[in-house]
Amino acid sequence: MQTLGQSDSTPRTESRWRSLFWPTIRNQGDLDYVTREGLWLCYLVAAVTVVMSSVSGFPASGVFEGVFYFLAGVGVRQRNRFAGIAAFLGYLLSGFVLQRYAGNGFGVVRIFFLALLFANIRGNWLAARWATEEQLDFAPPRLDQTLADKLADQLPIWLWPKVRIAFYIIAGLELLFLLLELFAPLP
Repeated sequence: MQTLGQSDSTPRTESRWRSLFWPTIRNQGDLDYVTREGLWLCYLVAAVTVVMSSVSGFPASGVFEGVFYFLAGVGVRQRNRFAGIAAFLGYLLSGFVLQRYAGNGFGVVRIFFLALLFANIRGNWLAARWATEEQLDFAPPRLDQTLADKLADQLPIWLWPKVRIAFYIIAGLELLFLLLELFAPLP
């Protein structure tokens, strides 16, 4: 496995915090870990957004944003740089909108999630620079043993080619709506 570049028997010298927020991307295994982390983060943000918007009385906008973050997670897992950037910008802009209207847009959790979303952008960007066909052949296998494996490994492979164009449209609308909300005159 080490010869193939899929695993490294040398223990990591970076701290837990550094590996979480600014991971070293040396091989496909590292990139796989970062994109899987980004997928679960986007799934979590999608679920929380739908629940909080429904409780707040805005279920339609919550569902729209939930679909945006869900599809962004699928795109991040498929190593799409646009999906990673869109998820980061959407989450950042929604923080500014919440800050403007409610005064509580940037708490510790939001800053923590923004750092994790930025790590996905960085990981995909670094991998795109060194990724060759030879290196892509040695990507870690996608599992399908458990429900989590099916959601994180199999669903993105199946879903992304079908919804990629729709995601670009949804992402453009989401970012446009957030910018309009951010720069609209206060009531």
